[in-house]
Amino acid sequence: MCVAVPAFGTQLPEPLTPEDFIAFDAEQAALGQLLFYDKILSGNRNIACATCHHPRLGTGDRLSLGIGEGGSGLGPERTPGTGESRIKKRIPRNAPGLWNLGAKELHTLFHDGRLSIADTFENGFNSPAEEWLPDGFNSLLAAQAVFPVTAQFEMAGNPKENEVAGAIHDRIDNAWPILAKRVRIIPEYGRLFVAAFDHIDKPEQVTIVEIANALAAFQATEWQSFDSPFDRYLAGDSSALISEQKRGLDLFYGKAGCASCHAGKLLSDQKFHALGLPPFGPGRTRRFDPMVRDVGVMGESDRLEDAYRFRTPMLRNVELTAPYGHNGAYPTLEGIVRHHLDPDGMLSQWRPEAARLPEASWLSAIDFVVWNDAREMARQARFRDIAPLTLSDGEVSDLVAFLKALTGTASVTHPPFGIPLTVPSGLPVDR
Repeated sequence: MCVAVPAFGTQLPEPLTPEDFIAFDAEQAALGQLLFYDKILSGNRNIACATCHHPRLGTGDRLSLGIGEGGSGLGPERTPGTGESRIKKRIPRNAPGLWNLGAKELHTLFHDGRLSIADTFENGFNSPAEEWLPDGFNSLLAAQAVFPVTAQFEMAGNPKENEVAGAIHDRIDNAWPILAKRVRIIPEYGRLFVAAFDHIDKPEQVTIVEIANALAAFQATEWQSFDSPFDRYLAGDSSALISEQKRGLDLFYGKAGCASCHAGKLLSDQKFHALGLPPFGPGRTRRFDPMVRDVGVMGESDRLEDAYRFRTPMLRNVELTAPYGHNGAYPTLEGIVRHHLDPDGMLSQWRPEAARLPEASWLSAIDFVVWNDAREMARQARFRDIAPLTLSDGEVSDLVAFLKALTGTASVTHPPFGIPLTVPSGLPVDR
C-alpha cells in the first residue's frame, strides 16, 4: 500500500511492519539485555555496549566522536580520564543509533560499510575478521557485535593492560574465547545460556557466537521502531501529520530530493555518498596510509572512486540521535539539512567549536589537523555527490518538522526490556 504521491511526484514507501524484521528468541533477547549493559565484555571491565549506545541518549552518546576505553561517565558528561589510564585516542566516528537494526533488508553496517552480508570469505560476511570470523551468527547485527569488543580504543583497551587487548594484537579471533570464558564462568550467565540456547547443554559450550546472538536478539527487539506519526500516516491516518510536517514530507519526497538516498521502508539506500562534511578527529583510512584523514568506504574497498563516501543512515528517530554526520559535525537537524542543501557553503562557515568533543588537551594537536590541511581539504572538495539546492528558511523549517515526525512514540518511551538494575557480573550499570 502506498498512501499518496507527494506534490513533486515521488511515491511514498510501503509501511514498515513486524514482518519486515527478523524474529528473535525472547529468552535470548532477555539474556542479551544483561550482556549489553554488562562491562564484563570490555578488556578492563570498565565499559559496556550501553556506555556509547545508551537509551537515555537516543541509543548513542550525544558526542561527535566517542570516548571509549579510559573514559569516565556517560554521554555529554563523559570525560577522557586522567593519568596513565586516560584515553589514547578519540573514537574516529560518531556512535550511530541502534534503531531497526534487525530489519531483514539490512545488508551493510558501519559508516564505511566494512561489515556486509557477502560470501567473500565463505562465512556469510565480508568483515574486518575476514576468514577468522566464526560461523553461526543469527544475523548481520550479531556479526557486528563482536567487533567493538575487540577494538582497542572502544572496549578492548591498550596492549599490556589486559589479556583481551594482548590477544587482539596477535590476531583478532584470539580475544573472543577469552571474553566467552569470562562470561560463561559466572554461574548466573551459565544457567541463562543453557536455558536460552537449545544446543547449549553446559556453560563450557558457550562461545562468542552465542554471546553475539543474544546481544543481537536484544538490540533488534528493544529498538524496533515504526510507530512514529510518519508511520501512522503511511498506514492511512492522514491526520497523523500536522501541516508543517506534510509540507516537509512533500519536500523530502519531491523538490528537496532527500528520498533519492533516504529511500524505501528503512529510509536508506544503504549506499555510500560523499557529502563533504567538515573533517576532524583521527579518522579512519587505509592500513598503509600515514595521513590523518577519513577516506570512508575507500578504506574498505581500496578504490579511489569510493573516497570520502559514507553509508546513508536510516532516519527513524533521527531527532533523538544528534549530533549528525559520520563524525557528528552538526549538533542540530537544521545544520545537517542545510549542509545537504549547500555543502561547500556550509563547509566554509563551519567552525571547530560546533564539534562536541570533551576536552583532552593531549589530543588537541590532532583533533583538527585535517581541518587545517589545505591539500587534504582540496582533495576532499573534489568528491561531492550532492548539488546545491536553494530552499527558503520556511522550507528548511518544514523539512526539519518532517524529520521530527519520524520519532517513535511507545517504541521510544516503553521499550520491551529497559535498563536492568543489576547484571550477573556485579559490575556497575550505566544508568
